[in-house]
Amino acid sequence: MLTKNQRSLLPALPVWVEIARPAPAADNGGAMNLLELSQRIKKLRRDRGMTLEQAADQMGLTRSWLSKVENFRVTPSLPALGKIASTYGVSLGELLDGLDVKPQFIIVRENERLRFERDDQSPNIIYQSLAHKRSNRQMDPVIITLPPGEGRPDRLPHEGEEFLIVLTGKVDFEYDGQQHQIMAGDSIYFEATTPHRLVNPYSEDAQVLCVFLHHRSDGA
Repeated sequence: MLTKNQRSLLPALPVWVEIARPAPAADNGGAMNLLELSQRIKKLRRDRGMTLEQAADQMGLTRSWLSKVENFRVTPSLPALGKIASTYGVSLGELLDGLDVKPQFIIVRENERLRFERDDQSPNIIYQSLAHKRSNRQMDPVIITLPPGEGRPDRLPHEGEEFLIVLTGKVDFEYDGQQHQIMAGDSIYFEATTPHRLVNPYSEDAQVLCVFLHHRSDGA
């Protein structure tokens, strides 16, 4: 059984959504956090020893779409969440449990950072969530470590806005058909709905602090 807050987090969208869209705001003013949901869905699949193809076939969906869900690039609709939960043998309530948790204050120590995967094609890129203790949040601060020669293979869009600051090393940032060299101490802020990507063609590791801002449905 879904709680009132869990029901309010569910997006009323078609099963197939190419770009992530914000879920309706919850009663407490928040929105469903795509990072937490995506990692939960990915863990359920892996715990059951299923490939993306096997899981997508059972759901009646496509591998590409499920991969985007697991990489928090699309927001699954209520019907899609039902198919995901059914395939993995859990209820919708279990799938969404805790996503409406919103403590007023959290501390994440350095040794408590949550490491996660975002790009299946770039497994050497390290992502660390800095705010995972607050599931229901509007911003996602993440530290990204890119080894030499690493970067996402494709420029991809998603909903919301982003802020980046290079902590160490340097990277190339591709945005709207243009390439920019971003060095340690440099920062950028941009609309994430334009295709973009980070790459590190240089000889040293680069570390970037990235803050994702998920748009709220009320335009805030």
